[in-house]
Amino acid sequence: MACLRIHDLSDVQSKDIGENTSIWQYVVVLPGAKIGSNCNINALVFIENDVIIGNNVTVKSGVQIWDGLRIAHNVFIGPNVTFSNDLFPRSKRRPSEFIKTNIEDHASIGANATIIAGVTIGAYSLIGAGSVVTKDVPPHGLVYGNPARIQGYVCNCGQRIGKGDTCPSCGFSL
Repeated sequence: MACLRIHDLSDVQSKDIGENTSIWQYVVVLPGAKIGSNCNINALVFIENDVIIGNNVTVKSGVQIWDGLRIAHNVFIGPNVTFSNDLFPRSKRRPSEFIKTNIEDHASIGANATIIAGVTIGAYSLIGAGSVVTKDVPPHGLVYGNPARIQGYVCNCGQRIGKGDTCPSCGFSL
């Protein structure tokens, strides 16, 4: 039988969490959040209400997932990744709706990257650790730096490949 594993030291208010998902200690999940099946939400994560997380997603420690984030399936979010959801934040002023940020299927975001509100991180893309992503990232794009810029492309298994090359491991070609 499938199960849901929620650590006793977490505060999980959402009832919309899929089977075989693990939520570790000191995690807060607000009531409106939707989390898919077979996810691993590591310690010290905060998930707001207007959030959708797909299946097979890994969220490492120290990540806050704010209103407006849409995270597709099979996504990896490294430790201490920072998301924003408001381009013009002010104390005590809440917008009527937060900007949507989309992380597409199989994308991977390295540790300590910062993702600015409103961008789309394309399917199978790879964001280097410490990058500041201010613009959309195309599918299979490899970006890093501050600001993050396209440095190349990766295949389905995450290996760097060039235009016209075929990955020997997964067979993907650009």
